[in-house]
Order: sequence, then C-alpha cells, then structure tokens
Amino acid sequence: MPLPTVIVPGYLESAIAYRQLEQSLQQLNFPTVTVPLRRRDWLPTIGGRPVTPILQKLDLTIKHTLEQYNVTQINLIGHSAGGWISRIYMGEKPYMVGSNAKPSLWKAHPLVATLITLGTPHISQERWTRSNLDFVSNNYPGAFYKNVRYVCVAGKTIFGERRRGSWLAYSSYQLTCGKGNTWGDGITPIEAAHLEGAENLVIEGVRHSPRSPGMWYGSPEPLKAWVQYLI
Repeated sequence: MPLPTVIVPGYLESAIAYRQLEQSLQQLNFPTVTVPLRRRDWLPTIGGRPVTPILQKLDLTIKHTLEQYNVTQINLIGHSAGGWISRIYMGEKPYMVGSNAKPSLWKAHPLVATLITLGTPHISQERWTRSNLDFVSNNYPGAFYKNVRYVCVAGKTIFGERRRGSWLAYSSYQLTCGKGNTWGDGITPIEAAHLEGAENLVIEGVRHSPRSPGMWYGSPEPLKAWVQYLI
C-alpha cells in the first residue's frame, strides 16, 4: 500500500474545501487525510503572526496518521501557504516569528517522504507574510532536505496586467515576486511557486483555490500531472 498522505490547507481555508481532493486520492488507493482546520483556526496568525497553532494541528494529524497506519513516513501535500508551513514543520531551527513568540521546533523531515506544494508562494514581498517566508528561505533554501522529495506545482493560467479581468492577478503577483506582468494561477506567480532543486511542474489552465471557478490543482485532470510523485 502507498504511504498515507496528509493535506495541509491554504491560508484562511478549512479542511472541507479539500474533501474532493481527499476522495480522489483515496480512489487512487492513497490513504489521505486533511489537517482538520476551520477558518477561525487561522485568526491568531493574521498580520504576520506565528503560524504555530497551524503547525501544532499539523503535528497532531501526522502523529495520529503514523500510528493509525503503522508507518514511519507520510507524504505531505501543502496547498498555498500550506506548502511553506510544511517546510517550517520539517525544519531543525527553532521557529520564532515576532518579539513575543515562543520558539517551537518539530524536526519532522525524517517523517516526510515527499512534499508536494500546490500554488505555494515560496517568496513574498508582502510585509505581513514576509517575516514567515524569510524564516523559511533563510533557514531551508530550495529543496533543502535531501531525504525528502520536493515537487512544486505552479499554474499558468492568468497573465497579470493592469486591466479588467487581470488586475487582481497583477496585484497579487506584484506583492509576491515584485512584478505583476507575469504568468501564474491568478494568485501565485510561477516563479514564486518553484524551488531550486525541486521537481518543478507547470500546469496550464488551473486556478489557485479549490473554491475558484473551473479547474484547480486538485481537480481530476490536473491531479494526473503530479499524483505520480506520491510514494
């Protein structure tokens, strides 16, 4: 049987939004669970504060999954912010963002066989998220742990322009990588979604969120492009 897979929701998103992806993976014989987040669980993290409450729920979910399936490793799928949160979780440096934060540490990379990130902004110019992302980039640059397979999936769907229909994408890309006139999934530009040393994929026609109209990364067709990397 393949290793169990844990899905980490994106920022301000609940586990419910990933039910279809969860079921699709289960039908392909990948035992799958989503970190049981509710939207309100993200409230303590708003404004660039530490994402420790999310990391704690991730840790509990993984420990339970390892025990339930009697395995020593899992696969991780991080959507959007869930991708860089997973990179913090795997790390060996005390995580502390903000002057009042208590350092936390998980050292979980030996537990992770494969990390797949879907539309994750691995860099940011935006001041609220930059403190967290700088922590990740400075301590764990690129596909940092050689014992983990990193697969970074980007979408090529909307070109950011200062005109109707493309303005949101332009603004989001600008905040993320410093330029708006580029391709991405409507929220995350391609260049921010990839990591040096990772298996970097681009899927055309996918939008950023499971709540977006049309296809997103977890829809049945795009899923075929990256599910092969799960162990």
